[in-house]
Amino acid sequence: MTRTTTTTTGTLDVADGTLYYEVRGSGPLLALVGAPMDAAAFAPAADLLAGTRTVLTTDPRGIHRSPLRDPEQESTPRARADDLAALIDHLDAGPADVLGSSGGAVTALALAAAHPDRVGTVIAHEPPVERLLPDRDALAAHLDAMVATYAAGDPLGAWQRFLEAGNIPVPAEMMVAREPQQIADERRWFLHEMAATTRFEPDVAALRAARVVVAIGEDSAGEVCDRTSRALAALLGVEPVLFPGGHIGFVDDPAAFTSRLRDVLAGAR
Repeated sequence: MTRTTTTTTGTLDVADGTLYYEVRGSGPLLALVGAPMDAAAFAPAADLLAGTRTVLTTDPRGIHRSPLRDPEQESTPRARADDLAALIDHLDAGPADVLGSSGGAVTALALAAAHPDRVGTVIAHEPPVERLLPDRDALAAHLDAMVATYAAGDPLGAWQRFLEAGNIPVPAEMMVAREPQQIADERRWFLHEMAATTRFEPDVAALRAARVVVAIGEDSAGEVCDRTSRALAALLGVEPVLFPGGHIGFVDDPAAFTSRLRDVLAGAR
């Protein structure tokens, strides 16, 4: 027997734009957050979790169905955290447990620091907080070159630099956007989101007072986000938790990923 999940969609106006969101299931609120990944990337995982949780997914500001009045506006982790806090308030179902992955993990860290009353457990899955690393200046210079390559009209070259910096073994040709919306979202990520996300410096004191789990993909050893996650965990005085797969394990194997997520959330209480 196949279980179907009802998805409710909505939008919320904020001062500088509109936020698109989706809600599934019932029970305590759980937000699945990405950046630049939109709600669609989390849909399979959200469907699996909706049996026991109210699951919130969203397109981050300026991405896909969440347009900004100024499309050239920078996307900072704090602005995205304020958006997520507004969505939690809008649903009137908080506080929320939050699983943030990649740039969304940085959003989740900013949310826990700026809006601690909105969150329960925060799971930061591979946050690219490169300022915590000893080679941060070299990584920042590489990022500047990557952004300049993209701005010069060479997306393939920019993706090659991106994968090289992250030590991620994926052919760059697979990453280059081809559809108009994908191209728009890719442009925003490279030109208006990546630098502010990777250069975010977590508020360690605030995060130590919160319930934060640092998560790493089992297949991510040696990648930059493995190193950043371990550096963050060390600062917070916690042991990182391993999740199935790599940097996008929730996409590659949502069943295994959500099974682990349930166990981690249960153990964090």
